[in-house]
Amino acid sequence: MKTYVLRRLLALIPVALVVATVGFVLIHLAPGDPASIIAGPDASAEDVGKIAQQLGFDQPLHVQLVRWYGRLLQGDLGRSIFLRKPVTAAILDRVEPTLLLTLAAVLIAVLIGVPAGVLSARYHNSATDQAFMMLALAGISIPNFLLGLLFVLVFGVWLGWFPVAGYSPLEDGWPATLRSLVLPAFALGLVQSALIARIARSSMLDVLREQFIVAGRAKGLGERAIVYKHALRNALVPTVTVIGISFAVLISGAVVVETVFNIPGLGRLIISAVLRRDYPVVQGVVLVIAGVYMLVNLLVDLSYLVIDPRVKYR
Repeated sequence: MKTYVLRRLLALIPVALVVATVGFVLIHLAPGDPASIIAGPDASAEDVGKIAQQLGFDQPLHVQLVRWYGRLLQGDLGRSIFLRKPVTAAILDRVEPTLLLTLAAVLIAVLIGVPAGVLSARYHNSATDQAFMMLALAGISIPNFLLGLLFVLVFGVWLGWFPVAGYSPLEDGWPATLRSLVLPAFALGLVQSALIARIARSSMLDVLREQFIVAGRAKGLGERAIVYKHALRNALVPTVTVIGISFAVLISGAVVVETVFNIPGLGRLIISAVLRRDYPVVQGVVLVIAGVYMLVNLLVDLSYLVIDPRVKYR
């Protein structure tokens, strides 16, 4: 077990290296440069060249890449050109709303998606099954930004139950924070709950056709015990895989919802950094999100050991 975890952790290094290199090259190949943006539209070519020299952008791309590798080895993601502070500090300032929003959205997706999928499988081809699957299809089809705008209109403007935009940090108290996250979390989580419901239903249907389920029914076990005690645990492995992927997708894909609800998270940070060609911030955020994605996948793989004792890692 320890050997497997160590091997997986070591395997993250080349993946992170590839992500870092691709992100670095792509952002530097994009049109525009931060020196021109800092100098302004009326600056001369000489002024732009001086700023580029100060920032080190006059060096060949491979030289800049090697220097960036050197800083990464020291745990330094660089310094933001426009925020004028370390990239690590800029990310830490914005990580709280994004992390809480993602956790809340995943919780909503699981609490809605898993029971809906299980009930659909238990009452297969019934009106309950058709109703849940129609809702799931509608949930997958509606973009989360449109769902967010509808929530703002109904629950924020018409009913006035929740704030229409903005984020209350934890220092203002948990109730205020949760109230500010309810609408964006549902806008994000409902779409993912539809996907989880469909996967959970499919997995449950496969398990309910297994021989040990047939044997359990032949022995006279109740349908409730068969579904919730024996079938559900066996159907959780593919469902947990989708939940892990959903977490990674949500933490990197909350950009649109953060913009709709004016939440100062990592999504808005990376958008502003891309628009201003703040290379160190873009590279740092991409690397952090990739790291979270890889760690979540590792945790999902390890969770199989708890869910299914037959799974063994060597």
